[in-house]
Amino acid sequence: MARPGERLSWYQAHPAASLAMIRHAKVGTSEPLIDVGGGAARLVDCLLDAGFDDLTVLDVSAIALDQARQRLGKQAERVFWVESDVTRFEPSRGYALWHDRAVFHFLTEDSDRARYIQVMDRALAPGGQAVVATFARGGPERCSGLPVVQYDADRLCAELGERWLLLEEGSERHATPAGANQEFAWFRFARDDAPPGVGLKSRSED
Repeated sequence: MARPGERLSWYQAHPAASLAMIRHAKVGTSEPLIDVGGGAARLVDCLLDAGFDDLTVLDVSAIALDQARQRLGKQAERVFWVESDVTRFEPSRGYALWHDRAVFHFLTEDSDRARYIQVMDRALAPGGQAVVATFARGGPERCSGLPVVQYDADRLCAELGERWLLLEEGSERHATPAGANQEFAWFRFARDDAPPGVGLKSRSED
């Protein structure tokens, strides 16, 4: 039997850092947003409450997705649920925002990270943004028994490549239900969709 989400290390009753980054991205409530690795997390609840009406939750675990659907009840019908490994995901539409809290840092192989970045690139609509949170430098080296990769801004920017401009970064100390502290690093990126010769770095945010 799966453990209740409230007992797992990633659990947050109120995902404040996620909501802040999404708010700073100025995504309209009618624009499509995908939560990668969202599973049984409560971000989707908060976004529904905030009026977002085009939400997709992707997770590799059917059990986690089912927990979220059961929790939401009738509201679950307002969400697109996708069971998939993110590195194998085939997006059929473009999203205004890609949100990932703690999937990317589990990708310890170069090939998996490359596939992830390719999928994120295909999934974002022109002008889209990506919010990615990972364990920070000095944070946990393993999670749920699995090794992770720690990131700071320089390391993640190097991983994503020159097409992605870092717009915002932040930090978070997440207290697990067991009372441990985990250091997270948060990043918000925009992809350079400009024509050749007109780099995103030459433009400022609104």
